[in-house]
Amino acid sequence: MRRSELREHIFKLLFMKEFNSEEEMTSEQLPLYFDGLSELSEKDQKYMQEKFDKVTEHLEEIDGILNGISKGWKTKRMSRVDLTALRLAVYEMKYDEDVPTGVAINEAVELAKHYGGETSGSFVNGILGKIAGEEEKK
Repeated sequence: MRRSELREHIFKLLFMKEFNSEEEMTSEQLPLYFDGLSELSEKDQKYMQEKFDKVTEHLEEIDGILNGISKGWKTKRMSRVDLTALRLAVYEMKYDEDVPTGVAINEAVELAKHYGGETSGSFVNGILGKIAGEEEKK
């Protein structure tokens, strides 16, 4: 699977997490999701599982970053699609050295456009652009 396809699956898993308990995700939802993917290699499944786990581990920090940068749009007010795309991108920008910042932003914008509302792409781009700008200042 290509990186963008893997990222889309991780996005979907993170979105599912919004509607299921941690126990349900671990014991039921993740195995069901992986079983439903045809031609899923063990390597790809491991990559998706590990990245899902890593993003989940850092959710509190990621949400803190998002809440600090977004004026008037705290994470509790954001659509779940936009929030999921933002969380994945912020994780990649801050913690995943294999993903260039521009790629993380572009992929998140595409996911938001595809799965979100009319303004999701520009909203996600604006937030991530601010975060990237803050990083450049450091």
